[in-house]
Amino acid sequence: MNTDEKPELQITERLPELLPAQTTLTLPFEQRQKSRLRTRLDNGQNAGLFLPRGTILRHGDRLRATSGLIVEVRAASEIVSTARADNALLLARAAYHLGNRHVALQIGPGWVRYLHDQVLDGMVRELGLAVNREQALFEPEIGAYRSEHHHHT
Repeated sequence: MNTDEKPELQITERLPELLPAQTTLTLPFEQRQKSRLRTRLDNGQNAGLFLPRGTILRHGDRLRATSGLIVEVRAASEIVSTARADNALLLARAAYHLGNRHVALQIGPGWVRYLHDQVLDGMVRELGLAVNREQALFEPEIGAYRSEHHHHT
């Protein structure tokens, strides 16, 4: 889209309820953190996000455009590293060291996931975890001081 071109659709509101959506918007995590973004809906329509600063979009969120159109947010599949361990202490240690580096981290039963980074993979392996590079949805923890709502998928 030309940067001077006004988007066909202006998305200005995240809805607190899960209304039926007429279309979808699939974005990687990096773009789901932006409150201002020129993008394309999955149907190819040009759109602009104009959301409150600090908004982080989660998989399944519903947005409303100024036209009234309801858009469902979908997390894009991304290249991530998933580190697994049966030992809870090893997982906690990995989460601590990753968090100490301000790495966005998704946590599940027996695993932690972050956007793929070879240096971090090496550190986590040295801590004793098995690390696999894979394509997956990335939905990191929001953070202790954020008031965003969270959808578990």
